[in-house]
Amino acid sequence: MKLTEVMDSIGEPYELVFVDDGSRDDTFKVLSEIYEHDRRVNLVRLRRNFGQTSALKAGFDFARGEVIISMDGDLQHDPEEIPRFLEKIEEGFDLVSGWRYARRDHWLMRQIPSRIANWMMAKLSGVDLHDFGTTFKAYRREIIQEIQLYGELHRFIPALASSTGAKITEVPIANLQRKSGKSNYGIGRTIRVFLDLVMVKFLLDYSTRPLQFFGLLGMGGAGLGVLLGAALAFDKFYYHTALMTTHGPLLLLAVALFVSGIQFVSMGLLGEISARTYYESQNKPIYALREVKSHRKELGDSAESARPSGNSER
Repeated sequence: MKLTEVMDSIGEPYELVFVDDGSRDDTFKVLSEIYEHDRRVNLVRLRRNFGQTSALKAGFDFARGEVIISMDGDLQHDPEEIPRFLEKIEEGFDLVSGWRYARRDHWLMRQIPSRIANWMMAKLSGVDLHDFGTTFKAYRREIIQEIQLYGELHRFIPALASSTGAKITEVPIANLQRKSGKSNYGIGRTIRVFLDLVMVKFLLDYSTRPLQFFGLLGMGGAGLGVLLGAALAFDKFYYHTALMTTHGPLLLLAVALFVSGIQFVSMGLLGEISARTYYESQNKPIYALREVKSHRKELGDSAESARPSGNSER
């Protein structure tokens, strides 16, 4: 198998983790035969197809190596590219993403939507990558295990990793033709990608301070409603204008802006309570450590046991 040939040539210990995400063909049978002849092979079989994010998460949870490389199983990723990913990891990067610089997909149904989505993701996340969508990536284990994946967040892993301070780069890769099967991705997924992007942007910037997001909208709406209401009140009492007859729609707009503004502020307050409940109930740290150097063990400092849960020394 080409994958094992490449990994053997690297000369480092490794394991292979295959995730069968509810396939209905002979995939698991073929993988089982490989498993019987190679002790480096591990199989993870899901009860059904939970989606690509869930399949990747299952592989990440099972993997034990210091560096984890994810690849699709449709033979679109060339194993001979792996050493280039590892070289970047050795240079000190935490996440190395593949860049399909010469795509062979349909230009209208795949390439244009993909370029638009990648441009939006790069601008909103601040991560300068050309290709967020490819699964061909290399991760340091501590980085990928700090990220909670669900829904369809796999394409946003670089953005989520960047929020923890990960050093990210990309390497150009060949975009090989699919050997079998067909892609389920098309132009219809662009809207869902956009909605996921909005959610990720909110998580990156406001997950620990939702009141600053909703409060800004609320104060803006309520303030505009108050100003509009004051102008209408002046018109009513100074010029004795019949508001409902002359400015009925504006009066309703002023009330709607004020009420919606109060609702947004209330949502922000509820979000603050939820965020504090989430972080405090799980003792979840709001920062990520890269390295700690300390003399505590040498000095016998009992404060060593007081480190925040979820962080470890290296």
